[in-house]
Amino acid sequence: MLLSAGERISMALLAMAINKFGSSAQSFTGSQAGMITDGIHGKARIIDVDPHRIRTALDKGHVAIVAGFQGMSRTTNEVTTLGRGGSDTTAVALAAALDADVCEIFTDVDGIYTADPRVVPSARKIDRISSEEMLELAASGAKILHLRCVEYARRFGVPLHVRSSFSQNEGTWVLPGADDKITTQEGVALEQPIISGVAHDRSEAKVTVVGVPDIPGKAAAIFQVIADAHSNIDMIVQNVSTHGTGRTDISFTLPIVEGADALAALHAAQDRIGFESIEYNEQIGKLSLIGAGMRSHPGVSARFFAALSEAGININMISTSEIRISVVTHADLLDDAVRAIHKAFDLDSEDEATVYGGTGR
Repeated sequence: MLLSAGERISMALLAMAINKFGSSAQSFTGSQAGMITDGIHGKARIIDVDPHRIRTALDKGHVAIVAGFQGMSRTTNEVTTLGRGGSDTTAVALAAALDADVCEIFTDVDGIYTADPRVVPSARKIDRISSEEMLELAASGAKILHLRCVEYARRFGVPLHVRSSFSQNEGTWVLPGADDKITTQEGVALEQPIISGVAHDRSEAKVTVVGVPDIPGKAAAIFQVIADAHSNIDMIVQNVSTHGTGRTDISFTLPIVEGADALAALHAAQDRIGFESIEYNEQIGKLSLIGAGMRSHPGVSARFFAALSEAGININMISTSEIRISVVTHADLLDDAVRAIHKAFDLDSEDEATVYGGTGR
């Protein structure tokens, strides 16, 4: 209840301000708006939306204001909070439930850029991007949209328009399907580039479980312990068994905020699993290159690793998908790595990106 108070206060004050300017507004908490969630406090997931009160308000000509970031558990009837990105997720869930044509997300930059413009001032604004690519960008550390928000929009086919609160400029369209067509305000059809952007993330830590018996079932046991601790794993690397010892090392990354719980759970299971020790490192950074064009354009990986080599960036871990290449390096090298990759793939713009304020979302 306390964690959801800020949004409740804001929604009421906004309704008062709109009413003062001559329009009729009604404000709703998450539960009043029909946001039904599971019972996991702090990172609840939306499982249903019943927006009948919102529809009624709209039908009567009112401006409906909904407090984001919150809902109500169906099983306990308690107020829940959605965690990071919860307000964007609330907006998309409402847009889907109301069959909206588009959900507009307002932020402090003009849209989604090929890299964080605070790290790469020459980053170029992306006009159109598929939800598949945006999912990879969000999962790789791009703060402009939260992963769960993009997942929800893709699942229910909601187009997103990410734009600035400080200008009337057209922003970035995030489209549910790669083949969806959109036309800008100027009537120009948008092309799909080979590479959409570069994302980076400093919010993860690296865990190495040293000396794991290299027999079936041990990796499963380790990751079950992590799952029971409610920690989300990102990248995983298992080394080849050390000759003659029958043991191996397993490394993975996870959010720093979940590191303490994961370490405690692993230490508690050490005797049962039989590994030797645990190494933990928070001084890492993840760099990712994303683009649907990777599927049909050879040589992307070669150019990617050549650029890192020329910039003197050492790599600790590598992970790939059909449209993404991710590496882990030392945190101090991350900004240089981002700029090197951005330049190597000709993503720089001649104009400097405009950042109106804040630190990005």
